[in-house]
Amino acid sequence: MVIKRVSPMSVAKIAGLLYAVVGLAIGGFVSLLAMVGGAIGGDSGGSSFFPALFGVGSVILFPLFYGCLGFVMTAISAWLYNVVASVVGGVQLDVQ
Repeated sequence: MVIKRVSPMSVAKIAGLLYAVVGLAIGGFVSLLAMVGGAIGGDSGGSSFFPALFGVGSVILFPLFYGCLGFVMTAISAWLYNVVASVVGGVQLDVQ
């Protein structure tokens, strides 16, 4: 079996969603670090508003950023694969 062409949009949609899930995991981790930093820095009398805002923002912005960037880069990569595969042939898979 030889993969001669892939649909850039179908591959990009799947990759965009996968990257958004990864972004959600990373955003959750950054949010946790921001909450810990806010708790540690809150004892000195400073405002804990910025760490809280950063923590909530990371859970929203990281999945959007990762998802959009993953979608665009995968669409470009799939298009480049189609160009290269038309010149040198596709990827050969042995399936059983």
